[in-house]
Amino acid sequence: MEALKASKEFLFSSELPWEEVGPGLKRQIMGYDDKILMARVLFEKGAIGTVHEHHHSQATYVVSGKFELQVGDEKKVIGPGDGFYIPPHVDHGAVCLEAGELIDVFSPIREDFFDQK
Repeated sequence: MEALKASKEFLFSSELPWEEVGPGLKRQIMGYDDKILMARVLFEKGAIGTVHEHHHSQATYVVSGKFELQVGDEKKVIGPGDGFYIPPHVDHGAVCLEAGELIDVFSPIREDFFDQK
């Protein structure tokens, strides 16, 4: 894949497309360059972020909802105002207990998010 250009400096949610990424899951890319990417992820109640791993560092903020989150072998229930960090190559996933929104930040950029388009 050729190098991605950076996003615009100002991004407005009402002008950005949503991508369906699974049953009850959709994502909106909110800004990026070649080193970092931020995305909003909306979960419907019962939606599952299947367990997976990737080489990126990930930090996530819970805007709303309630989630059972697995990082490695540990599971916790998290809600609004909580956050979590996932080191590279650590299995992680989530089950949405109450519909909600997450803000995900990845470094380096998740180029696979663009390969699917």
